Amino acid sequence: MIPEDALREVEEQLRGDTGIRIQRDVDMKNLTSLRLGGKARMLCECGNPESLRWLLRAVRETGVPLTVMGNGSNLLVLDGGIPGVTLRMGRDFSSVRFEGRRVFCQAGCLLSSLSRQCVDRGLSGLVFASGIPGSVGGAAFMNAGAYGGEMKDVLRSVRLITYDGEILELKGEEMALGYRTSAMQRMEGVITEAVLDMGEDLPEKMRRECAELARKRAEKQPLDVPSAGSTFRRPEGAYAAQLIEQCGLKGFRIGQAWVSEKHAGFLVNRGTSSRDFLFLMETVRRRVHEETGYLLEPEIRILGVE
Repeated sequence: MIPEDALREVEEQLRGDTGIRIQRDVDMKNLTSLRLGGKARMLCECGNPESLRWLLRAVRETGVPLTVMGNGSNLLVLDGGIPGVTLRMGRDFSSVRFEGRRVFCQAGCLLSSLSRQCVDRGLSGLVFASGIPGSVGGAAFMNAGAYGGEMKDVLRSVRLITYDGEILELKGEEMALGYRTSAMQRMEGVITEAVLDMGEDLPEKMRRECAELARKRAEKQPLDVPSAGSTFRRPEGAYAAQLIEQCGLKGFRIGQAWVSEKHAGFLVNRGTSSRDFLFLMETVRRRVHEETGYLLEPEIRILGVE
């Protein structure tokens, strides 16, 4: 448990910086697409890079742990909530600038919004992202992808601020982008900006492609119930959804946590607790491993304490 005195010291250091908003005991189920989880003891949102550096300095000096989140679309927050400081990269870090086919976007920009803006300008490469609800920073962090496209195809560089306040820029192979992985996952830093290099195509053609992907998502994915997207990573040589269905787990439930009957790769919340959802994840992993030999790894991030 993080001492209250330590959190008060963080607040004291940040007082007077008008670029930082601080909230206490924020219900995380309202900030995640899964609609689960306890409270964040201290939630901070920074309005600019200097405020972010000030926040990072404060948590470093006080020793309070820091959790970084974007739009909350791939998170399972446990029932005990998130101790320490939670940094949310949101609307104050969402500006976008276009220079020809190059796009400069801050980490809090919604990926789906950026996709629409690019389509409207005849810039290709982000059609696959038109239905992904995450932020640009989270998408770069995870190398998000769908329907044959991924951030690796267009992402040229990212800018980070390290926990020591240093500004770093990673380019090309330095980002080590792979299947749902990147070098940024192994660094103590916060992504603040991404640079994308886009292609060109006809806006109307891309709008039709976006509409077709939206139709496929509505047909195949449980969009009408809370989820965090694909729960498990795709194992080498197989597909998580097929393995789960092969084990007879489609529609399986623990409490009100369900394996979706529409798409077995999605575990959904029909009014459950994080504890039951986590138990369902562990049960699915165990059954699939016992019956197929594949050990599924979570694609969603699990934050907080039970």
